[in-house]
Amino acid sequence: MAEFCKQFNEASENLYEKGTPVGVKLSAFSDRTFKFDVRSPPTSYLILKAAGMEKGPAQPSPERASGYITPEAVYEIAKMKQKDEMRWHLPLEGVAKSVVGTARSMGVRVREAQDDADAEEEKK
Repeated sequence: MAEFCKQFNEASENLYEKGTPVGVKLSAFSDRTFKFDVRSPPTSYLILKAAGMEKGPAQPSPERASGYITPEAVYEIAKMKQKDEMRWHLPLEGVAKSVVGTARSMGVRVREAQDDADAEEEKK
């Protein structure tokens, strides 16, 4: 167990900033050896971070958005998620659509950055 922790810390040290949750695929063998793969953070975590939110809403509403992310943020998240073992063969557009769907289910909408200024003016 201690050896896994040591190797995991070494492998994940430069991948993401400290405190970022990541997935790990761990294979343990009968001769007490192991192999592991560090995966990307959960899509929901990346969306909340891009939206500048600490936590998602308890009850997401389809009518009212609780946060916004830009198409560029969707693209960056999709590029990161496409590197995962199960998604390497999927086109980037398909992964991006999955990210948008996850954001929508969390109450986060996708819109251009310039729309932020327009939305602020509408509130006034």
